[in-house]
Amino acid sequence: MPLPHLSSLPKLLDREVRDKNLRLLGWRAKEFAWSVLRPAMPDPVFIIGCSRSGTTVTFQTIAASGQFLHFDYEIPQFWNSLYGPLNNGWKSEAAGAEDARPEHRDRALAHFYARLGAGPVLDKTCINTLRVAYLHTLFPQAKFVFIQRDGRDNVSSMIDGWRLGRVDGGFGLERNFGPSPVPVAINGGEFHEWHFFIPPGWRDYNTARLEEVCAWQWVTANRLALDASRAIPPAQWIRLRYEDLFERPVEMFREAFARLDIPFDEPMQARCASLTSRPTSIVKGAPCPQKWKEHNPAAIERILPLITPLMREMGYDPND
Repeated sequence: MPLPHLSSLPKLLDREVRDKNLRLLGWRAKEFAWSVLRPAMPDPVFIIGCSRSGTTVTFQTIAASGQFLHFDYEIPQFWNSLYGPLNNGWKSEAAGAEDARPEHRDRALAHFYARLGAGPVLDKTCINTLRVAYLHTLFPQAKFVFIQRDGRDNVSSMIDGWRLGRVDGGFGLERNFGPSPVPVAINGGEFHEWHFFIPPGWRDYNTARLEEVCAWQWVTANRLALDASRAIPPAQWIRLRYEDLFERPVEMFREAFARLDIPFDEPMQARCASLTSRPTSIVKGAPCPQKWKEHNPAAIERILPLITPLMREMGYDPND
């Protein structure tokens, strides 16, 4: 083995770098152990939904049950390393059943085992809304908790997210993928990179208005998830509504917990009853229904024809 170059010695002596490398070596050793021992691990529970649809509060609530192993952050880089823009010719971040490979399942289980241990895993990564058929092929017994939101409010929140980011950073994707392979000049050049996720057909929207881009993201994410759900046994598909977080949070989560076969005790009931007062992944102000009327009314009116058919299919009245 060659000796490290002298210029790299300061990095090797840096405690933070050293600890990071040791942690990485530990994960690799545990991944190898999983490949040899193959400890039993149940298929995961995936929390999915379009960005800004309530996936964070849903994840936080189910994770608080203490019944699952989980990361406290999303892992899009991992899922994209199995199949994503950098290895599929920048098609999108979507994946279908035809893209699933047995080694992808092995890599995912080894990844979870090395970092979380053996046990039931709860994963919340929004791009997986574009990958339901892919994940169902890899994990036939997995359960999916899909949360939907009125398209007007969801698109409005995404517009805010593109423009304002969040308290711990923005949603731009260049940090994950590097520069786009083709020019991006969304909203008259206001944006030169995509935010949140890269949907199928993204190249057709590289010079579109921001509200059109967000509407397309909302439509494609929900369309792909709902289409794929038809092939999933009903017992494994749990569909929630963002609006129920305000109207019936206790009942909504009690039903979800029962479908997940996990206890819903008095402390959890109290937690759910106070959800609207808890901080979440807020972009602009506290969450509330029909927020679009205050934030981006003109923009939403312009894209309403684009989202109306799917809104009706999902049970929303675009005229209310």
